[in-house]
Amino acid sequence: MWKERKKTYLQTKIKETEEATGSGSYVALTSTSAKSSGKAAGLQSDLIFEEIGHRIKEMGSQMVKKVNAIFQWDITRDGKMVVQWTLDLKTGSGEIYQGASRCPADTVFTLSDHDFMQLALGKIKPHRALFVGRLKVRGNIMLGQKLEMILKNHAKL
Repeated sequence: MWKERKKTYLQTKIKETEEATGSGSYVALTSTSAKSSGKAAGLQSDLIFEEIGHRIKEMGSQMVKKVNAIFQWDITRDGKMVVQWTLDLKTGSGEIYQGASRCPADTVFTLSDHDFMQLALGKIKPHRALFVGRLKVRGNIMLGQKLEMILKNHAKL
C-alpha cells in the first residue's frame, strides 16, 4: 500500500508465493461531513474495511484456506467503542461485516479509528502499538500475523 497524492494504492500479495493479486485498486481518503445518524459516522477505518470486503469477494476462498480464523475489531473514538467489524475467514468463502462476531472470534483487536488507520497505512508497526498500549489484543495474537496479506502488501506490518 502506498499513497499517491490523495489516493492510497492497494495491492494484495499472497505471503507464501509473493504473487500479486487484486492489484490496481485505489481508495481516496477524504474528509466528509457526517450527516447520517449513528455514532460511528465519519470513521476513516470504514474505507479500509470496505476495501477488505472487495478483496474477500475477489479471493475469499483462497484467504479462508490460508488464514482459517475469525477476527474482530473494536474501533474506539474518545475512549468509547463506536463500531465493531468482523472478518470471518473460517467459513464459506469469507465475509466481512459490521457488528460483533456471530461465532467466537479467534482474535479481537481494540484500537482507535486513528490508530487503525496508522496501522493500515504502515505509519506505526503493530508490535509497537501493542507495547505502548494503543492496540489491545485478546485471543490468539499469533493469528494477527496472517492479516498481513489482507492489510498490507509491500511494507511489513
